[in-house]
Amino acid sequence: MKAVAVTPGTPNSVHLTEIEEPSLEQFPDGKGVLVKTLKVGVDATDREINEALYGNAPQGDDYLVIGHESFGIVEAVGPNVRRVKPGDYVTATVRRPGSSIYDVIGTNDMTSEETYYERGINLRHGFMTEKFADEEEYIVRVPEGLKHLHVLQEPMSCAAKAVQQAYEAQHRMKVWRPKLAYVLGSGQIGLLTTLILRLRGLEVYTIARGEAPNLKSEIVTGMEATYVSTREKTVEELAAQTGKPDLIVDATGSSKLAFDAMQYVGHNGVVVWTSITGGDENIEIPSDSVNLNWVLGNKLLLGSVNANRTHFESGIRDLALGDMMFPGVLDKILTHPVDGMDHYDEMMRLLVEDKDALKVFVNIAEG
Repeated sequence: MKAVAVTPGTPNSVHLTEIEEPSLEQFPDGKGVLVKTLKVGVDATDREINEALYGNAPQGDDYLVIGHESFGIVEAVGPNVRRVKPGDYVTATVRRPGSSIYDVIGTNDMTSEETYYERGINLRHGFMTEKFADEEEYIVRVPEGLKHLHVLQEPMSCAAKAVQQAYEAQHRMKVWRPKLAYVLGSGQIGLLTTLILRLRGLEVYTIARGEAPNLKSEIVTGMEATYVSTREKTVEELAAQTGKPDLIVDATGSSKLAFDAMQYVGHNGVVVWTSITGGDENIEIPSDSVNLNWVLGNKLLLGSVNANRTHFESGIRDLALGDMMFPGVLDKILTHPVDGMDHYDEMMRLLVEDKDALKVFVNIAEG
């Protein structure tokens, strides 16, 4: 069957290839699920893998099938599968377990090992194929009423984890009731984080470069949050106007902006970094000032990567609520469909060249 892959370590090697069709026979415990792929989302991670900034092939292969944002329909299940059945719409988690205690208890996204396994990213093939198979544990059912939001399930899980991690860490405060949040970046993770925080009742400012009105500002406003362009107002000026936020989530992809965020969060506040920066940029920061204010302010910085099953499930619930609360808004994130894997070059061109491509996804099959 067809698949889109790269040759890890070789820049711009994305290509169409043929791979063996998966089978439930590879799951001797009877807990396998065979999925017909309907759509696969792509993002900056796929672009950077194609640029050979990171990513490794599974052992024994010289290629890596890309695509970690999956949406499909179950074709068949093993005899011991209970969570899904043929005909169900599903997505799949990305991280697979290693051998640390965190992997053993199902929190693969929190592994303590240096080597990690992610489908479509590192040491495990992805979902940009006609079919894929996996263990029941990693398959998450998507309500039929959310199939119009298809590939948003995976990025939503990452946003859900980032927010949940902040709240969990703040149990240290005994009482933490954040009222004001900044979201840095208005890509898919930034917009979905904005949604989650609005559903929690926070006043949210989503900060990006582009001047309003634009699609991203329209989506932010549609979620009853406030869009701020840094071309019109700096983060420092905004903080002087609103007061320092209780929570800042960085989703910019810029290490400079991630470090800048540390200067603006309020006392007892949290900064969450979600960006993956594969470059080698060096910046200067006011380290003495940041150190002083963070110690005196009991502030917290945490990194959040990937997601596990619980985050997928809570993210799907928030997508459902958000779709009802703000009808038609989330659909606007899905901007650039690509018809079929044969057009992988167009897929990559959109990721590299089109700044208006908020969410690129490939239509693999009808369903």
